[in-house]
Amino acid sequence: MKKLTYTLLFASGLVFGQFFEHDKAFTKQDTLKGSDTKFRNFWDVKKYDLSVEPDFAKKSIKGYNKISFEITKDVTDPVFQIDLQKPMKADKVEGNFPIANFKQDGDFIFVTAKKNFKKGEKYTLDVTYSGQPVIAKNAPWDGGWVFAKDENGNPWMSVADEGIGASIWLPTKDIWSDEPENGIIMKIITPNDLVGVGNGRLISKKAEGGKTAYTWEVKNPINAYSIIPNIGKYVNFKDTFTGEKGKLDLDYWVLDHNLEKAKKQFQQVKPMLSAFEYWFGPYPFYEDSYKLVDSPYLGMEHQSNVAYGNGYQNGYLGRDLSETGVGLKWDYIIIHESGHEWFANNITAKDQADMWIHESFTMYSEVLFVEKYMDKKSADVYGIGVRNMIQNDVPIIGKYGVRNEGSGDMYPKGANMLHTIRQIINNDEKFRQILRGLNKDFYHQTVTTKQIEDYMSSKSGIDLSTIFNQYLRTTKIPTLEYSQTGDSLKFRYTDVVKDLKLPVIINGDQTISPTENWQTVKLKKSSPVEFNKNYFINYTQTQ
Repeated sequence: MKKLTYTLLFASGLVFGQFFEHDKAFTKQDTLKGSDTKFRNFWDVKKYDLSVEPDFAKKSIKGYNKISFEITKDVTDPVFQIDLQKPMKADKVEGNFPIANFKQDGDFIFVTAKKNFKKGEKYTLDVTYSGQPVIAKNAPWDGGWVFAKDENGNPWMSVADEGIGASIWLPTKDIWSDEPENGIIMKIITPNDLVGVGNGRLISKKAEGGKTAYTWEVKNPINAYSIIPNIGKYVNFKDTFTGEKGKLDLDYWVLDHNLEKAKKQFQQVKPMLSAFEYWFGPYPFYEDSYKLVDSPYLGMEHQSNVAYGNGYQNGYLGRDLSETGVGLKWDYIIIHESGHEWFANNITAKDQADMWIHESFTMYSEVLFVEKYMDKKSADVYGIGVRNMIQNDVPIIGKYGVRNEGSGDMYPKGANMLHTIRQIINNDEKFRQILRGLNKDFYHQTVTTKQIEDYMSSKSGIDLSTIFNQYLRTTKIPTLEYSQTGDSLKFRYTDVVKDLKLPVIINGDQTISPTENWQTVKLKKSSPVEFNKNYFINYTQTQ
């Protein structure tokens, strides 16, 4: 959700900030962070078994991460890259194979092995770490740890790291394309008067060294930036949802003074799950439960551990993003961040440049929720309304291989691209089955933009490639110029990619296929032509 909020809170500075980020000269360090380099391309992470212990007074953390992995190709005396951003440091690196040495260089640990590895072999690396991590100035947007106090003065700690990376605190293979497919075990060590809440299910609570250790387990693949510990004065209440795969456990961890508010506000969870299972298919992590956790920042889509900080109010901090009134009927953070369980957590982009896959579909999930929760008219009004946030600054797709995100337009513009595709398909059931098919056929996978584009074109039976090129790779919005004389309509497209294939239904039942050349058609009536505003195009009448 990072880019959306930058757009809202810092709109005046967004254009310049995004421009320089998009066009900056990238460094070797950017490539090491964002590419499948020779230090990464021969091993596949299978599981993380980690521990984290924060110290509120010192604003420091310590712990370990046991990384289980499989060798993917034969290699001799390789160098493994483990990511751990300064000022965090690796205190010790051990493996169940011979290690010649390890060196921490900037934001990376390079581990030189002394061995011939064969494809299919499995090993572990254990990294013990400590230090004072980067402190977020404005989480979740800038990334970092949060050492805050709740309204009763109790310590309240967590971290947000989608953009900057999980390696801001945890030694990991910090690239989106390699998730630990066998999940994680996370032990959170806290003072006895606080509670540690992590992803998945709580499997043990034990006394340890005068403190309490809460151990959580995730059985499914998980993206690294979703691995999040929360520490605070939490209390727990539970519920269940009867969904497409049976009983889904709902697990709510909130600060003690928020309990009654949470019991009321979180009643929106079941309608949300019902709507999203209808549109997208079963919740993707039944084995790990669904969880909302009070957060010291606005919110994030942490898998089976959704961060909630919207103040127990509807809208986005009480504001309707669409400026239509529709967005005040529901809690933005509950709906949007939970939508990411399907798009971001179930289906994850391999490269940060393709983050639109997360945000465009998830912002469109808001429209689909409104349609199921309220009605289709309200959904259309909301979807059209969020166009007010579109900047058209730089393309939605970022630069590949350097951990670079594209424009924040991936939220509202990307959602309206999908709404336009829905109009082109002109069959809501087919469109719904495509969304469900995406979540079924790419279940628990990392994907590329090309895979998503090809899938939607194939399943719709329509070549959508020029639509994706138009909205994802340019800043131009198609303009339909037209003039009408009686029952004769003259029209053409401007501001379009070459050979854009974007047919438009006019007057409710007549289809036209504009190009960059003028065309003329005969209308069924001579009254002023009626355009469908659900297409994300501009209509301009000429003389």
